[in-house]
Amino acid sequence: MSQHIAKPRTTAVILAGGTGQRVGLSIPKQLLKIAGKAVIEHTLTTFENADSIDDIIVLMAPGYVPDIEKIVAKAGFTKVKKVIEGGSTRNETTERAIAALGEGLAEGEDLNVLFHDAVRPLLAQRVIDDCVVALERYQAVDVAIPSADTIIVTRTHGEDGEFITEIPDRSRLRRGQTPQAFKLSTIKRAYEVAAGDPNFQATDDCSVVLKYLPDVPIHVVAGDEYNMKVTQPVDVFIADKLFQLASTAAPEQVSEEAYRELLTGKTVVVFGGSYGIGKDIAELAEAYGSKVYALGRSTTGTHVENPEEVDDALSKAYAETGRIDYVVNTAGVLRIGKLAETDNATIEEALKVNYLAPVQIARSSYKYLAETKGQLLLYTSSSYTRGRAEYSLYSSTKAAMVNLTQALSDEWAGDGVRVNCINPERTATPMRTKAFGQEPSGTLLSSEAVARTSLDVLLSELTGHVIDVRQQDPTAAAGRASGFEQALASVLDRQDGVA
Repeated sequence: MSQHIAKPRTTAVILAGGTGQRVGLSIPKQLLKIAGKAVIEHTLTTFENADSIDDIIVLMAPGYVPDIEKIVAKAGFTKVKKVIEGGSTRNETTERAIAALGEGLAEGEDLNVLFHDAVRPLLAQRVIDDCVVALERYQAVDVAIPSADTIIVTRTHGEDGEFITEIPDRSRLRRGQTPQAFKLSTIKRAYEVAAGDPNFQATDDCSVVLKYLPDVPIHVVAGDEYNMKVTQPVDVFIADKLFQLASTAAPEQVSEEAYRELLTGKTVVVFGGSYGIGKDIAELAEAYGSKVYALGRSTTGTHVENPEEVDDALSKAYAETGRIDYVVNTAGVLRIGKLAETDNATIEEALKVNYLAPVQIARSSYKYLAETKGQLLLYTSSSYTRGRAEYSLYSSTKAAMVNLTQALSDEWAGDGVRVNCINPERTATPMRTKAFGQEPSGTLLSSEAVARTSLDVLLSELTGHVIDVRQQDPTAAAGRASGFEQALASVLDRQDGVA
């Protein structure tokens, strides 16, 4: 009779000992805010959401442990079991982690351990899962990507500066990333052997295994171009833009019964609810038991560009139901034309409807959403990343929606109010038909599909995200592209004229 062997637990160790000096900061760079959240919060969210990770410990720069504890408590990270001070070097920090991991282990018990830099916030779930799977066969695992640059080896000759001494074969060179994954017993043994070397020094953990346990093979898992490390000042800017470009995938849909359970008794206010995506959201939410206020110029006479009418609509919904859980704004105008030939009235309309109205809706909604810990849902366009000729007003106001989303999600996080932004691919709506006329069937998303995803986002715990809604590519069903490839494809689509 075969005996079932339980899989070892898998712990993520987040190494957050950096001080931020190279980025020119007075605080550790892992506490710097990118896309509305501290860098380390993005990193912790990734591991919190990873099914293959059982628990997390954080090694934080001395003096900043309380800051991380506050982030963990506020975000509700249930997998974070310990936050302890790191050492003065990377090696000392890892040794402290190993000691903490060994506490409470039964004799002969082992763990899977993933060491990850806190300042790599764009880690893909796929990389985490690949590391855990690799540990079923190997004792040590690294993550790396091919080098796109030629690497040179130099030597300094006095005051004459550096000279090339060697140019290694680029086809064999890889750029190391994290996580680095090990059996706890293996990395512990490597450090025990290293302790006997008076000259021991290493900048990563795989090099410790390579040098002191040469008989242990180190398997390499494919990394991701997105998995960058925020080290230099320019990295802060790049990471922030990557977060903006790398739209979040929509959360998985729940069952019909779950929709009904989650939406029954809730109050949903939809501005732009006369037709298109807004109308479909209103009908879906109402079908699942919500009290819905679908507001629009042509149905209820609500003009979103009029602050008083926005205030009145929200106060009426609150007075009648005693709550407002979700506020959605799909209202917008699309006017195509050369800016120099656009009259003042058209410019004013675009700014009032596409920018000032969402700002007013957000401001008026805040007090209601703070009471219910609800969500504000805004909408951008796939043209937001790159303004194009004859789209200057539309694309610039839609870019503003992304920045407004990220700013408000940060500003309102302390009150439990979530703010997200939907980024639909070209969608069949009356507004689009009016601007472009009839287009070939099958080339556009249906407004119902966008509405369904919008509902899923409202029911999720996401905040500060841009959620892409794109037509499914049947050729990609077996395996989706990496986050970097998806974002790149999305940007290229926008440059090729996708509205």
